[in-house]
Parts: sequence; structure tokens; C-alpha cells
Amino acid sequence: MRYLTAGESHGPQLTVIIEGLPSQLPFSREKVDEQLARRQKGYGRGRRMQIESDRVQVLSGVRFGKTTGAPVTLVIENKDWTHWKKVMGTDPIPEYAEKRRVTRPRPGHADLNGALKYGHRDMRDVLERSSARETAARVAAGAVARQLLELCGIRVAGHVVRIGTAEAEATPDLPLDEILRRAEASPVRCLDPQAEKEMMRLIDEAKKEGDSLGGIVEVIVEGAPAGLGSHVHWDRKLDARIARAVVSIQAFKGVEIGIGFEAARRKGSEVHDEILWAEDRGFYRATNRAGGFEGGMTTGERIVVRGVMKPIPTLYKPLRSVDIETKKPFAASIERSDSCAVPAACVVAENVVAWEVAQALTEKFPADTMPELIEQVEQYRKRIARF
Repeated sequence: MRYLTAGESHGPQLTVIIEGLPSQLPFSREKVDEQLARRQKGYGRGRRMQIESDRVQVLSGVRFGKTTGAPVTLVIENKDWTHWKKVMGTDPIPEYAEKRRVTRPRPGHADLNGALKYGHRDMRDVLERSSARETAARVAAGAVARQLLELCGIRVAGHVVRIGTAEAEATPDLPLDEILRRAEASPVRCLDPQAEKEMMRLIDEAKKEGDSLGGIVEVIVEGAPAGLGSHVHWDRKLDARIARAVVSIQAFKGVEIGIGFEAARRKGSEVHDEILWAEDRGFYRATNRAGGFEGGMTTGERIVVRGVMKPIPTLYKPLRSVDIETKKPFAASIERSDSCAVPAACVVAENVVAWEVAQALTEKFPADTMPELIEQVEQYRKRIARF
């Protein structure tokens, strides 16, 4: 499976083309819309969330509620497009091109690097595509992957671990249903009520000061069988592919799996997970410090991934920069922005991780139809249980 996204932040729409989905996968547009709505929520979001109300349109690859095996095309309209037609249209309008030209790169954004790479004298051609608005398309792709995973007994959840200096108490043994319930009930997607209050206070404080906050999100995948990924080639290690996917999310700067960087401070006996066996469950780990991975492959335990999101670089107290035309210094321009997008980014992280797991699943169990895939997964689970 693979997918491609297209579209700009203030263009007419975002488009996703998904290739390689098995046929006869029950397709729920409502489940995609549900994930898109989750992405738009969260304490600290900006004014654009009041403009957009994302809904997906399905243009190909689905008929009578099931995939056909052909590429699936999804479209998410940008409601704000009506105000940007002359600025972002495909036909040239010289006076608008000059009027809305962006020559002042914002620190922390792709503006300057993209302009240097592609030779743009108008950096709007960079910022429109590099915008986090593109994550809506990736959430849509992940929402489809989640539907495939659920039919194979695999579920995904996420929650916010940290915003600024406020950190939640660890809750490693909570049932997945409880994690889902508590995260959805929290404005900041945090499982710890005390930390939640402090996170909201810090967001309010940052907003008042014209500043922004980053944080850490955690994604949990439950039900993935042992053996997804590979130890044979570096680019087939599933933990590495998940790490790449998480860091590819706009504003994400780091990732860890299991106890992650904490492993550097511990002895080996405090890091590695002992292997046990029981009649009713086969092989399993006494602990899950490895976060569900050994040797680039799933162990059958929960996949636990954390991503670090930096503070959003669009600030209401601008940083210094230099105009690419005049070469004169200035205070960076202010674009509409959030004071904290960590809760929303948690939803994005859930869905990009879901995609990577679904892709690995279909690689291990190639199938043209969904019933074939489900049967293969079930037979494999039985086989490794008897190993």
C-alpha cells in the first residue's frame, strides 16, 4: 500500500490517492470524518478551526460501501478557498501575484529553505504546501488504514504526555478502551486530570504572551502480531519506518519507542524484556520496555511510540529575519496560528502510525481481497501460538 497527498493550505482542496487497498474492505466515510474532526479539536487551536469543518469526499475506488481494489481518491475541501481564489488560482493575475508576494521568511518554517531549493522569489509557493494543513490528508489516509487494522484485531490510541513543563503521570497498564475514553474527554487529550489543568494554564499563559508551546504525544497500537517488519534489511525495520513517519509530521523533531532515551541511563538488566511462555498465550514479554519491537520486528506486545513536537514557530511576538529581496532585517510576519497544537498533533501521529502498521501487515500477508487478508492473519496467529 502507498498513498500520495496533494494540495495547498489555501488552495481549493487536499487530495489523497491510496493505492493497494484490498478489495471488499468495508469503507466508512463517517469513520474518516470522525478522525478529521478529532484533528480539529484541542485546547489552544487557532481561528482556522472555526472556518474549516473537514468532511471527506470519496471520488474513486469505493462502490456500495466497499473498496474495489482500484486506487481510492479522497478529497477534503478547503472552505477558506473562496477568499483566496485570486491569490492561489492557477491562472495568472499579475496584480495579485505581486500584491500578496511573500519575501520575508519566518524562522522555524520551510520558507527560506524551500525558496532556495526551488528558486521561488515568492515564498507563498513554499509555505502553502509546507503548512500543517496537509496533515488533514494524512489523517484521512490513516483513517482508512485503521478500518483495515480493526478487521484484523488491531487498534490504535493516542494521548498527550507533556505540554511545556506540564507532564502527565505514567499510566502504562491502562486498558486501551480506558485510554481512548479518557483522551477523548480531555481538552488536551491528557489522561492525568491534574496535568491537564496545568497544561491548559500554560497554554493560556503562552497565548497571552504571544508565544507557543510544544509537547510530547504517545501512540499505542494493540493487537499487532509478532513478526511485522524485518530484521533482514534496514529499510524494512518497522520501528524505523514508524520513526520516519512520526518525524515527518510538521513540527515534530524527535521520536522514541518504548522507554527510548531512558535506556541510555539504565543497565542492560533494567532495559531488556524477559521472555516467558504460557499455555494460554504462547510467548510473551514480562515487561514492554522495548515498546513492542525487537530487531526491527513487532514482538506481539503493545507498540508504544512517542513523538516530540516543537512549539509552533508562528508567533505573535515575532523573531528576527531578513527580507530575501532587500536583504534588510525585519520582525517576522504573523500568520494565523495556534498557541498549541499538541492535542491535534496527537491525532495526526495516531494515524500516520496506523498507516505504517497497516502497510507492514499487507506486506507480510499479500491479499487481493479483505477476506483473504483476514484469513491469513488469523492462520498466522494460530501458527505462532503453537510455535
